[in-house]
Amino acid sequence: MFYYLLKYVLLGPLLRLVFRPRIEGLENVPASGPAIVAGNHLSFSDHFLMPAMLKRRITFLAKAEYFTGPGLKGRLTAFFFRSAGQIPVDRSGKDAGQAAIREGLGVLSKGELLGIYPEGTRSHDGRLYKGKVGVAVMALKAGVPVVPCAMIGTFEAQPPGKVIPKMHPVVIRFGRPLDFSRYAGMEHEKAILRAVTDEIMYAILSLSEQEYVDQYAAVVKAEQAAEKKERKFPRAPLS
Repeated sequence: MFYYLLKYVLLGPLLRLVFRPRIEGLENVPASGPAIVAGNHLSFSDHFLMPAMLKRRITFLAKAEYFTGPGLKGRLTAFFFRSAGQIPVDRSGKDAGQAAIREGLGVLSKGELLGIYPEGTRSHDGRLYKGKVGVAVMALKAGVPVVPCAMIGTFEAQPPGKVIPKMHPVVIRFGRPLDFSRYAGMEHEKAILRAVTDEIMYAILSLSEQEYVDQYAAVVKAEQAAEKKERKFPRAPLS
């Protein structure tokens, strides 16, 4: 109930006012049945903007940190994210990927829409990064189509670190569903998973027209943070 209150009364109208979104290819999202919507991830607002524009309810996998904050603020934040159709996933530890896959397959088994960002994290510079293969595992195991989606303009409206978004036009573009039934039963083949993931990322890239980086976003972020730290606190030369 609260999900639809947010969508149609509390949050949805505000998002339409601030971002003035233009929706393209909405007919490519199945009207019923399970499917994965795989998109680029440029802004915190992506979590709410795209679901607010879809006719169907969509459930996203979100990092567990959104649900574990301390105090009243933490509890309210957790309630808000759950009400907005987000499922917490612990991204730490070696079993994090398997936990996300289990949660995602649970959503699909109910005949629902599952939203996922294959990059695994927000882009810190507006470019599109290499996708992780979890999306391919879920698509093949569940035997569902993957709808590529491109968020355009949300990085300019609310880049990383900006709490309050500015008014900026946004385009949400959905591509034709990708059918991977030809790979049924091959979800344990690493080469197949990589090929499926790359095909999904290429479809997103074609819609978004971003610059592509053939590296994982988290790795690039870590490298840049280390370089910044080194410049700020350079090592003393060995005598």
